[in-house]
Amino acid sequence: MSFRDLRNFTEMMRALGYPRLISMENFRTPNFTLVAEILIWLVKRYEPQMDIPTDVDTESDRVFFIKAVAQFMATKAHIKLNTKHLYQADGYAVKEMLKITSVLYSAMKTKEMALGDRVEEDNSKFKFDLGSRVTDLKAARLLASEITSKGASLYDLLGKEVDLREMRTAAIARPLEINETEKALKAATKEVLENVEKTKDMLNNVVSDEASLEAKIEKKKQELERNQKRLQTLQSVRPAFMDEYEKIEEELQKQYETYVQKFRNLSFLESQLEEYHRVEQDRFEEMENTLRLMQHKLREEERNLMSSLKDEDSDMDVLEDEGSDSDMDEGRPPKPRPTRNTTMAGRARFIGNMQGGDSDEMEDSEIDVDEDDEEDEEGEEENKDLEEDSLEGPVSKATRPSRGGVRPPLLEESDNDF
Repeated sequence: MSFRDLRNFTEMMRALGYPRLISMENFRTPNFTLVAEILIWLVKRYEPQMDIPTDVDTESDRVFFIKAVAQFMATKAHIKLNTKHLYQADGYAVKEMLKITSVLYSAMKTKEMALGDRVEEDNSKFKFDLGSRVTDLKAARLLASEITSKGASLYDLLGKEVDLREMRTAAIARPLEINETEKALKAATKEVLENVEKTKDMLNNVVSDEASLEAKIEKKKQELERNQKRLQTLQSVRPAFMDEYEKIEEELQKQYETYVQKFRNLSFLESQLEEYHRVEQDRFEEMENTLRLMQHKLREEERNLMSSLKDEDSDMDVLEDEGSDSDMDEGRPPKPRPTRNTTMAGRARFIGNMQGGDSDEMEDSEIDVDEDDEEDEEGEEENKDLEEDSLEGPVSKATRPSRGGVRPPLLEESDNDF
């Protein structure tokens, strides 16, 4: 296939009025659907009443369609098409279809030229061509001058007729000489005899040529008979490798069927694998979104819990300040300071996430939890120190005076703690 053929085909189809636009890229790869559509349109354009099967779904239907089109073009339009090239449905098919389109395009051009000539003739009836009239005028002038010269010469010859008539009558009246007449007749007879001899020689040569040609024809006939007999013997004898060829051809057909089946299965499995990967990807993305939402929710809950704990700590500090002032006034030892560890005794420590890999957000949450644990440990140490001070209080206070004097027991005024 050449670029010129493809361009000519597209331009001819556009000029013939094909309803669909044909691109030069349509035939880079086999496109049997488009080729079948173009062939049906060309057949209908050549013979509108022709019935061509349009079913090209299966392989047998395509073969039958190509044969029908090729047979129609061979019988009706005398156009020989290569069915193998048409079945390929690529650039080689364009070359075959170009034969049909060129015939239709030339017919259309001829019709347009005939219509144009007819229109020009109709227009020339009503137009006066001055150039053609000038040439006709020149020819008329030449003929007039020639007629004048011929008439003058004829007049001169007729004027000499009087003298010539006398000479003619004298020559006719003069008696003929026998010897001269005999010599003239003998010369004419001799010339005729020579011509007859030449003709006879030519006839003899023709006979000899005919005999030689007949001998050659007979020889060729004998050679033809021998060759026909030899051909018959060769056709009757079966080649030695024919059985093996048929066997290999059957195996090739089986292998081709196996190949087609495996190729179809492979294509199906690849499509299923792609679908499975797509579903897994969607599931993975959905799981990531769910985990992200859960992390965000846990972080919000943790922040809310931290803010509530901070509020409780501030309230407890205020209460402690009031209790310490009342204790100092009454001479009682201070109460142990409640810390956040007492309220968070039942709090569990969460480290890690539900996802396979660690993310930055979960690392931040782990860091926050570690800081809370450190604060809890510091609170426990302070609580232990306060407990030790409370245990050592009765012993040490017996030896040293307090600022408020002798302090009463703690249990008697337990109602004034708050």
